Amino acid sequence: MSAVAVLAADGFETIECLTIVDVLRRGGVRVALVSVMSTRDVVTAQQISVTCDCTLDEIDFAEFDYIVLPGGMPGTAHLRADERVCDLVREFAATKHVAAICAAPSILGELGLLEGRRATCFPGYEKTFPEGTFAGPKTVVVDGNIITASAMGQALPFALAVLGDIAGDVAVDKVRQGIQL
Repeated sequence: MSAVAVLAADGFETIECLTIVDVLRRGGVRVALVSVMSTRDVVTAQQISVTCDCTLDEIDFAEFDYIVLPGGMPGTAHLRADERVCDLVREFAATKHVAAICAAPSILGELGLLEGRRATCFPGYEKTFPEGTFAGPKTVVVDGNIITASAMGQALPFALAVLGDIAGDVAVDKVRQGIQL
């Protein structure tokens, strides 16, 4: 089964980050919450302290099939400013899987990874997308090996879409039943 690395930087949107970790773990997927900061401790945009499983320097990304980029500000800006993150996003988009929500899909646009694709993001961040790419707001978009979602309100559908891509409909149904969805 696939393994997922969720990248967390100070200022990430709490629900967008922790919902996917929760849903994937409920679905039996191995997930690592990875701090891109200098320590395992990160602080969300809502000033909630979170201790990650590891830092970017402590993980072997060869063991992972997916990276997830939570949105929120300034979390997305911190992810985009880290060249190690940008290199990983490029690599995973070319050979594995990338999922991004809210403002974070703008990173994919800025790195030129959405050409010929459909994607979504928080309104206003689509300016980094190539013309004809933006699939609209309030949605989740699966386009090949890239999954994007528009905002915090789509965190649960986003997480279930990633789970479905990794583990299939049976796992999604099991989680949906377990959380009364």
